[in-house]
Amino acid sequence: MLNFNFYNPTEIFFGENQIAEITKAIPKNAKVIVVYGGGSIKKNGIYDQVSQALRDFTWGEFAGIEPNPTYQTCMKAVAKIKQEGFDYILAVGGGSVIDGSKFIAAAANFSGEPWDILSKGAEISSALPIGVVLTLPATGSESNSFSVVSNSETHDKLPFASIEVQPKFAVLDPQVMKTLPQRQLTNGVVDAFVHTMEQYLTYSVDAKVQDRFAEGLLMTLMEEGPKLVSESVDYKVRANVMWSATMALNGLIGAGVPQDWATHMIGHEITAVYGLDHAQTLAIILPRMMAEQKETKRDKLLQYAERVLGLDIADEDSAIATAIELTEQFFHSVNMKTRLADYDIGEDAVNKITEQLERHGMTALGEHQAVTLEKSRNIIRASI
Repeated sequence: MLNFNFYNPTEIFFGENQIAEITKAIPKNAKVIVVYGGGSIKKNGIYDQVSQALRDFTWGEFAGIEPNPTYQTCMKAVAKIKQEGFDYILAVGGGSVIDGSKFIAAAANFSGEPWDILSKGAEISSALPIGVVLTLPATGSESNSFSVVSNSETHDKLPFASIEVQPKFAVLDPQVMKTLPQRQLTNGVVDAFVHTMEQYLTYSVDAKVQDRFAEGLLMTLMEEGPKLVSESVDYKVRANVMWSATMALNGLIGAGVPQDWATHMIGHEITAVYGLDHAQTLAIILPRMMAEQKETKRDKLLQYAERVLGLDIADEDSAIATAIELTEQFFHSVNMKTRLADYDIGEDAVNKITEQLERHGMTALGEHQAVTLEKSRNIIRASI
């Protein structure tokens, strides 16, 4: 096991009717700005619950955070915060709203050019405090310090991280998932699954606890995910998927192990150029990444095949091929497409996405920095 520091200060309020807990979680003297997306929270009752919990607070709101939050929209929120003196952000939404809120929190206190946070990795010395009401389990952003924001003018999609933007608390009520469209539920399952794989499918450092936790998450998502997109879903299914998504990226399974993230880097560029949902890009790239890297990842692929999928690994090559095939079948089982062509994206993507990777310096990806630009090109071509 590698050396690591693990610290996760986000308080979790999990279960039914927990939105009311934000009344206790936010300081009474805070001036709160509620940040959300397209307004679905006003149709499904979440906005009303939040309003009730904030009844004794001074608060306002900012709507319109996109599914891939843009720098331009986030800066409008920053301007509102500075103009009206808000000092606490309550993000009500999924990963995009939370990611956008993290950038807003950092930019509101930043003395330089806020774009430098994303483009130059400028240090964040302070940020506005953030609380979260999670409406879509997927990214795990509700209990980590990571964020990804896009620039709609330059077609950049860039990450940043700082403990300063780690949410103070997060409310996870599985009941909010009842009104989510199937596309969002599908995205959430795939997102959580690939997050787990990026931290698990690398090479062994004898981190048995992390491996077993990761395998449990993968098995839970493969078992519960297809149920989530069926006609009859109960609370238990929603609860297990929601908690799996949070646990997939709160730092626990990634502590003390090598991590990959090459699939994510290629996926970000596909989203930036073609506008696909983040999870859609991951489902397209991961099976091809597994195939391209099957020798580098042989030991962990066999472990995945045997422990998670229950395959006989006596014939190693056959087991690896079957494991990759079953992974893609799992994505199909939750109604996720797995080819660029499924979204009417053709061969021109090979050069476009490769050029984007090169422009952003993404020329050596993965846990061994072994995914060269040429390998990325092969993976994209195989994904058509």
